Amino acid sequence: MLKYLVRRLIFLFISIFLASISLFVLLRLLPGDPANALLSVGATPEQIAAARHSVGTDLPMPTQFGKWLGQLFTLHFGNSLIGGYPVGPEIFSRLSITVPLTLSAFLLAVLIAIPLGFVAAYKARTWYGASLNAVSQLGIAIPVFWVGVLLIFGFALRLMILPAGGFPIDGWSNFGEAVKSLILPVCTISLVMSASLIRYVRSATLDVLGSDYIRTSRALGSSFITAMWRHGLRNAAAPVISILGIELATTFVGAVVVESVFDLPGLGSLLVKAISQRDYPVVQGVLFASTVAVLFIGFLADLTQRILDPRLSKSLTGVSL
Repeated sequence: MLKYLVRRLIFLFISIFLASISLFVLLRLLPGDPANALLSVGATPEQIAAARHSVGTDLPMPTQFGKWLGQLFTLHFGNSLIGGYPVGPEIFSRLSITVPLTLSAFLLAVLIAIPLGFVAAYKARTWYGASLNAVSQLGIAIPVFWVGVLLIFGFALRLMILPAGGFPIDGWSNFGEAVKSLILPVCTISLVMSASLIRYVRSATLDVLGSDYIRTSRALGSSFITAMWRHGLRNAAAPVISILGIELATTFVGAVVVESVFDLPGLGSLLVKAISQRDYPVVQGVLFASTVAVLFIGFLADLTQRILDPRLSKSLTGVSL
């Protein structure tokens, strides 16, 4: 296990390095120059040259990459071209909204999906088991922003019991209002996420229910609950863990849509604003932070799978990794 952990960490750092190269190169392949954000219409060649020198785009590409790589190691990410503020602290400030939003929605979705997915599998031949399966299929097809609009209309505009959007100016210092402002966004994400998770949990549970080891355990006198607890839970959890990792990563990256619907000053809204202003340092910083988060979530998901299912610790030749 230790050997696998070391190898996986090395792979993680290599992936982050390759992602930084890809991100840097792809942004430079886009038409235009970051210096244009500092220029007005009709700028003279001297002004253009001064602006390019100011943002460093007049330097050779390897020099630019080396400079940005140094900023990554210090978690500074440079300064915004528009606002002049340091990008790193601004990203960490925005994460104080995006991370609680993502984790709360993820946990709520898991709490909804696991019991309902189990019921949908265990009672697959009943009307309510089939109904749960049909509802989950419908939920997958519904856009997340549409769910947000419906919740705003119902709970903010009609019932007027929750805010339609925004976040307290003093942030988490006003804890009660901060929590209230995240209730609808969290419900929006969790409802859409739980719809897909129900199907995965249902599929994994059906595989376990039809397995030989469950039938053998029952034949030896174990109750259904005991057989599922001793033999079914771990085998059903292993494939679901990888899906949970993907869903969590997708939710973190896709929070930009929900934050836009509810006007939350999180990482997503920062990215949208930076793209519209062609603020390259901010775009680079946000995308790099998001990429690292996705890779780290995948790392944790793989590690959890190895712990839950010892069979994964064996290679195809049967040698422990």
